[in-house]
Amino acid sequence: MTLRTLSIGGATFDLFVRTDPSVIRSHEEKRAFTLPLGEKLRIEDVTGTFGGGAANSSVGFARLGCAASFGGPLASDQWGQSIRCNLEHEHVRLEQATIVEEEASSFSLILSAESGERTILTHKGIDRHLADPTFALEAARTMDAIYVTSIHDDSREISDDIASMLTALPQIHLTWNPGGNQIAAGMTEANARLLLPHVDLLLLNREEALGFTGRTTVHDALRALTEAGVQRIAVTDGPRGVTATDGTKLYRCAALPSTVIDTTGAGDAFGTGATWALLTGEDLPDALRAGTINASSVVGMIGAQDGLLTETRMRQRLTETDIPVECEPF
Repeated sequence: MTLRTLSIGGATFDLFVRTDPSVIRSHEEKRAFTLPLGEKLRIEDVTGTFGGGAANSSVGFARLGCAASFGGPLASDQWGQSIRCNLEHEHVRLEQATIVEEEASSFSLILSAESGERTILTHKGIDRHLADPTFALEAARTMDAIYVTSIHDDSREISDDIASMLTALPQIHLTWNPGGNQIAAGMTEANARLLLPHVDLLLLNREEALGFTGRTTVHDALRALTEAGVQRIAVTDGPRGVTATDGTKLYRCAALPSTVIDTTGAGDAFGTGATWALLTGEDLPDALRAGTINASSVVGMIGAQDGLLTETRMRQRLTETDIPVECEPF
């Protein structure tokens, strides 16, 4: 039986600009791009790709053999038409997409360094239209899994509708990857409190986990989220791997050594791979491995989607790749 997934969130056109190394400076403990006003700066390369959390995850699910749907707004401008063509080329279903006329697509200008680190300048565009009037809630009832990504601050109220639906239909798997607005609002915000008890897999990076929970350690953040009713939580930390829990055991999954070209989309790739593994009956340690394998493939290419693995390649990599996962009582 083919798994049916619905990814809710945005789709963007991403323009990658590989900068000259001379514009990168160290400021205290962080490295940063330095772009002096009034100067003309050389760039090394420019690449146009597609991104956005819901677009990335729906493409990822489609490649993994799912009947993947995109649930979000698409503009009718030139960028929007390109985004739509890309999704259709990847066999993503667009019945739940909403076409918004006479407005600009969501757009990101991504300044990329040789190390793979990047700074993203983003214009949300039509993402503010992801709200009740454009969200096909009834269609979500037919899905095996819903994957909620970053959504515009004006649209946070859809979490109320999703929570209500999942109360009546608890068999639907929910993966949630909160965006910046949701992280800033925190786990005690009204909509977050409604949604958290229905979350089967919560995805955060280390900084997001601490910010979302207001805790000072990952372990304490995991404890707070477990007490809020989340079934599984995975906290990624770049080359330091992933820390996760199912409320009973604590898992630490190592990162894969890989050549990092661009880290954009690594979190989406991890979440897609991990969710797919859980939906196909794998346990949490193997889900962490699947997510790690998918993410390591994506960071080896420019953009968020080119490196996403097919189901055949994923199963092959899971068999061939030794990724240690430590386990201890939580």
